[in-house]
Amino acid sequence: MRSRALRAVVTATLLSALLGGCAPLLRGPAPAPAAPPADFPEGYYREALAQGKPVFRVDPAESLVVIEVRRSGSLARLGHDHVVASREVVGYVAPDEGRADLYVALARMQVDEAALRPEAGFDTQPTESDIEGTRANMLARVLEADKFPFALISVAGANAKEKKTTLAVAITLHGYMRTLQVPAEIEADAEKISVTGRLSFEQTDFGITPYSLLGGAIAVQNRVDLRFRIIARLPGAG
Repeated sequence: MRSRALRAVVTATLLSALLGGCAPLLRGPAPAPAAPPADFPEGYYREALAQGKPVFRVDPAESLVVIEVRRSGSLARLGHDHVVASREVVGYVAPDEGRADLYVALARMQVDEAALRPEAGFDTQPTESDIEGTRANMLARVLEADKFPFALISVAGANAKEKKTTLAVAITLHGYMRTLQVPAEIEADAEKISVTGRLSFEQTDFGITPYSLLGGAIAVQNRVDLRFRIIARLPGAG
């Protein structure tokens, strides 16, 4: 009886740590940042606009960045795969210069939107408590969003070959900058640019320690997959 009671206490403690070990953050999005990141080149694009150059502004209502985080470890069945998304991408595209700069406020990202999980191939839906705990852990412990509140994305050049385009994308996250070659599909006309694609990266490349418990028995994979749809329009275009 004592052994059974002890196992019950241990199990309850583990579940408490897994599902509610971190105080939830705000249930809705955090307040929008008052200003872009200090190192975001806002002035470059304002000057280009003043010179009459075509500068497209990212449309957050149509743009989407989705990060898919998958579980691992010997007790992975007790955890969840997760989808982290931003529908508030901010930035500019200057096609004549082959340049684009964007940023995402990490505190505004949402976790496990029900509509996005099936698109990632996930067939379960975490509870609201799970989602809030995951979001709190992600921002406070993994991304350290209080010290590194933004992810910055800079595109400097595109290599087009046989209808396929590869973008040179520099990502700054968690205080680290890495450059990746990203396959993308680009559609453009005089008023609108659409860029879609996928990439994968290792969290440790950005100095991020993948979240884990119990010596790695419950953990998330180091590799994450990111897919994006960026829609940018000329100011004043419909």
